[in-house]
Amino acid sequence: MAARGSTPVTLLSGALGAGKTTTLNHLLEHADRRLAVLVNDMGEINIDAALVESRADGVTELSNGCICCDLRGDLDVAVSRLARERDFDHLVVESSGISEPAPVATLFTTGAASAAYDLDTLATVVDAATFAETLAEGEETARTDDGPRPLADLLAAQVECADVLVLNKCDLVEEAELTATEDLLRSLNPRARLVRTTHGTLDPGDVVGTGRFDLDTVSETDGWRRALDHAAGHHHGDDDPHDDHDHDDHHPLAAYGVDSVAYRRRRPFHPGRLASVLRDLPGSVLRSKGLLWVAGRDDVSLHYSQAGRSSRVEVQGNWIASLAESRQEMQRRMHPEVEWDETHGDRQSQLVLIGRGMDEETLVTALDDALVTDAEWESDTYGENPFPRAGEEPVVLR
Repeated sequence: MAARGSTPVTLLSGALGAGKTTTLNHLLEHADRRLAVLVNDMGEINIDAALVESRADGVTELSNGCICCDLRGDLDVAVSRLARERDFDHLVVESSGISEPAPVATLFTTGAASAAYDLDTLATVVDAATFAETLAEGEETARTDDGPRPLADLLAAQVECADVLVLNKCDLVEEAELTATEDLLRSLNPRARLVRTTHGTLDPGDVVGTGRFDLDTVSETDGWRRALDHAAGHHHGDDDPHDDHDHDDHHPLAAYGVDSVAYRRRRPFHPGRLASVLRDLPGSVLRSKGLLWVAGRDDVSLHYSQAGRSSRVEVQGNWIASLAESRQEMQRRMHPEVEWDETHGDRQSQLVLIGRGMDEETLVTALDDALVTDAEWESDTYGENPFPRAGEEPVVLR
């Protein structure tokens, strides 16, 4: 069981698009204790942190890499700063969808963070609609010594380490398929508690303050053994902890052949052309998400989220630039981190695309071609607009 002498930690893992951030936002709204949050998002732009920062006692971002390796030093700094600057009862770490839980968790059992924190729960969010299919695809994939590991290996590692399995998106599958997925999960990890959810809605006590983490038990999994061996090989006193060993077998980006593309523009998208691009993303894009500035919806920032075959857009909130001048000044004082442009204010589009074998140039060109032209912007006519207005329901693009 997790010791009670220091701050307990829940590590929230799960595949790209499984619903980790949705689950985290639900925890922040309904937990009966003060939570601090550390968000790791693979890519130059940390979208997940923007979605939770207004709801937590403290949000620390770790971007453009994975907690388990690239940002190990940053993690020690981040959790130390949280403990020093914020008063909270429990730390929740949302790891990147491309992270294996065991290497991340060892930072709290063998790293500097273990002095102030104790692992309480390893929770993995599973997409009920895609898990079985993705795992089956991995079994059919031919594996080579020098090729990337199937993403199914990552899913299995995330499940096998978990103390709690959160089976999310249960509303998208029939009961028979749901039961079959549960049987598959129990075969991979019979000791984990299984919780069914829809839209990440669960009792906070299911993943916070459970005390279910047990190092002796979880150390028997292959992923945990590899993580402990890797941690033992780190040179903590060196200036460059990456200099003496190859990370390809440990670091998810290399091991699974996954990469990211960051896209940021301060010009609105044409609604029709953008909808076409997002509906027709190539299969190499496994996950994409971000905040959109869409012409004709200039008052609101739109949150876009795609995982596999499904994508949707919903209103995130008002741009600060759309508010009255007095409110703008107040909001800018409250959020000094907001990047402000003298012409467009905080309006901008920020997207992260994550996938395997993506053609970055083609993706960026397609998005750039979806931006409004000078003539369109001047005429302020854009035709049919499928994107939601303030107060409207989310729009499913595909």
